[in-house]
Amino acid sequence: MSAIPALSQRRRLAPLSRALLLAVALSAGPAFALSPSSPPAATVAPSHAGIIGLEERFLAPQHWIAQLPNPNAVILDRAGIDAQNARMRQLDASIHDLQALPANLPRAFVQEQINSISRAPTRPLYDAQGKQISAAQLKTVSDNLALASVPATRPLQYGLVVHRAALRAFPTELRVFSTQGDTDIDRFQESALFPGDAVAVLHESADGKWVFVTSERYAAWMEKRFVGVGSAEQVFGYGKAAEHRVITGATARTVHSPEAPRVSNLQLEMGVRVPVLSDWPAMTPVNGQQAHASHVIQLPVRNDDGSLALVPALLPRSQDTAADYLPLTQANLITQAFKFLGERYGWGHSYDTRDCSGFVSEIYRSFGVLLPRNTSAQAISPALDRVAFSDKDSKAQRDAAIGNLQVGDLIYIPGHVMMAIGQSNGMTWVIHDTSGGSWFDASGKRVHASLNGVSVTPLQPMMASDTASYIDRMTNIQRIRPQATK
Repeated sequence: MSAIPALSQRRRLAPLSRALLLAVALSAGPAFALSPSSPPAATVAPSHAGIIGLEERFLAPQHWIAQLPNPNAVILDRAGIDAQNARMRQLDASIHDLQALPANLPRAFVQEQINSISRAPTRPLYDAQGKQISAAQLKTVSDNLALASVPATRPLQYGLVVHRAALRAFPTELRVFSTQGDTDIDRFQESALFPGDAVAVLHESADGKWVFVTSERYAAWMEKRFVGVGSAEQVFGYGKAAEHRVITGATARTVHSPEAPRVSNLQLEMGVRVPVLSDWPAMTPVNGQQAHASHVIQLPVRNDDGSLALVPALLPRSQDTAADYLPLTQANLITQAFKFLGERYGWGHSYDTRDCSGFVSEIYRSFGVLLPRNTSAQAISPALDRVAFSDKDSKAQRDAAIGNLQVGDLIYIPGHVMMAIGQSNGMTWVIHDTSGGSWFDASGKRVHASLNGVSVTPLQPMMASDTASYIDRMTNIQRIRPQATK
């Protein structure tokens, strides 16, 4: 995704010379070597499922891990990741410090935050049946913002998200689309929050069903029923227990518990970290079930009056979890990325899945690494090891940077991000969550593919248009590695 609301004006990255930027790209040395002259895209015949250059073996993480000289070397240890996250919170304006918000929120501040995301559409939009959204419908949606009712000052409230919740540009479930018949990309859908995410509640909709919230990485509207409001101590103290489980699968689910529907069959995403109630009595059931085959975890719930409570739940030992964040290694980066392979693309985390920037964020979150939410913020984050490109960069400069990619590097084109995984058959390969893709076939015809999910593709043949490749359109490469404190 590319639209980014921010609580403060975005900082500009200090300008660097082109020579210095390219030196950064090349300084660390390649983790996999790219053949000096890659074959022209048109000579590479599709070999598996119609995807250019793809082979069956490329769809297994072991193929890429086996190529690495030292796949289990730690890129950043826990102290290094903590330092990286501190740098992100200090330098990146898209990251919000909830505890720095004033205890009483001024009207102008609240309205500014809402207006930054709830902008009136300027082009025709269509509903799921292909009918154009009327001015009356848009007015109803706009009126629900209740901007005129924002008080002169509003007491700040904190809460924890209790269920996977959509973040919306407007307080409505109305799905709207740019093109008739294309109902995948809902233009009111922004992102999602997950159980245990902390939020600041800034405002409530006119119908009382929605709240405007700010989380660490995003600000937008969510359904009020998905947040429990508590004290700062409750909210920011959640998860401080000595023992935890980190979700290391694409998703995990709590046990089905008819006695406790609020924490029954709850979806938890990769990288979500939940506290373990390690002192739970062995013979005491949890929600009607003895706990020996599960981890007893603590989850937030919303009481009938909207207040926050913390309750026990069961996370089956069969689910893909770990006692802590995974070691940040190239082997683990590849393994974690491939756990999403084939998952449907979900713009703004629609369909209970994720989009391109959510995909890479959640991979890195399984190591405890904080990234901005959207591509537009990720691509320019001053907290990462950034190499920027402009139309002044030659093909040779771009190819040199691609040839020196390392596993886990993030490659950005406008509105999209891909993660480098290695080199095969003279081409650099990426894994990415994409709505589509195109390339020239052996006859020179441009082929359009509805990839529409997490896919493995070569980078060099991918085309952004009839005349511009992805590499031509590349705007930035971001790398996570040890850095001196800025």
